[in-house]
Amino acid sequence: MNSADAGALKTLLSTPKKIAIVPHKNPDGDAIGASLALYHFLKMKGHGPAVISPNDYPEFLKWMPGTETVMIFDKQAEEASEILKTAEVVFTLDFNDLTRVGQMEETLQQLQAPFVMIDHHQSPADYARIRYSDPRISSTCEMVFHTIDALGSKDDITPQIADCLYAGILTDTGSFKYASTSSLTHRVAAFLIDKGARSSEIHRMIFDTNTPGRLHLLGCALNNMVILPEYSTAYITLSQEELDRHQFKKGDTEGFVNYGLTLAGIRLAVIFIENKDEGIIKISLRSEGDFSVNEFARAYFNGGGHTNAAGGRSTQSMEETVSYFRSLLPKHQKELNK
Repeated sequence: MNSADAGALKTLLSTPKKIAIVPHKNPDGDAIGASLALYHFLKMKGHGPAVISPNDYPEFLKWMPGTETVMIFDKQAEEASEILKTAEVVFTLDFNDLTRVGQMEETLQQLQAPFVMIDHHQSPADYARIRYSDPRISSTCEMVFHTIDALGSKDDITPQIADCLYAGILTDTGSFKYASTSSLTHRVAAFLIDKGARSSEIHRMIFDTNTPGRLHLLGCALNNMVILPEYSTAYITLSQEELDRHQFKKGDTEGFVNYGLTLAGIRLAVIFIENKDEGIIKISLRSEGDFSVNEFARAYFNGGGHTNAAGGRSTQSMEETVSYFRSLLPKHQKELNK
């Protein structure tokens, strides 16, 4: 965060305020971790914060301190809307376009309160008065740490804040293995551990808590994997019937897409997941090297994200979506086979 934005944020927060904190739809560890860390920090500083998530999030994230305070908009729309309408400041975390909040978008568009964006995705929209946007940073949780530091309060970080921030950094860096992990990321993580973050326990609660259904679903996903060596690509499909058969719960497919990249010679990994309730095929894309799945998802699947991690969607059937995806690969064969 630059000095001008830090000064503007200090001024904005110089008196106690009602504050709404909003993560993106289908929030992951980074979005929830950043939201709850900021919630604890603002509460400690005398503000009245509330976290309002567009929809529910996975059980394996519900150990985070303060999770019981999170309001779920699609279950508590009336109450949540009232909080948003009376908020004096709105923080949007881990997304940079109001289209990322699902049915909350219309409510947010009508608010008069100033917005503060903290996000690390590419191509930010211009809705926020204060915009801390940097796609080079590993995670929004790392950015929330830098925000707290810019406000002169990093020494005030409590074990609860440290737990939430560490969880988000851990998940969005793939346990510190993704290219966005910098030496500064490691120094921030070390600082958080010194402040009380339970590093090994957090790793266990996020990554080592499985159900039989999730493991069987993983087996199904791996069995469905298609490898296209001529395009350095692997993709997985999961139908609604397969999800239902394995008692799918939100978050169960987290990380499945990464298995394709563990294969020698694969630079692009994709998973297609059917969601009949929403009438879409949800698409997650991962890449190695300089092949930009952000650009690929934006160009073809109404999505976006980071250079090596992005998402998109299709309203066509699974068969049509996969056929379209495969038809695109010859256009990018040279890039994929570099």
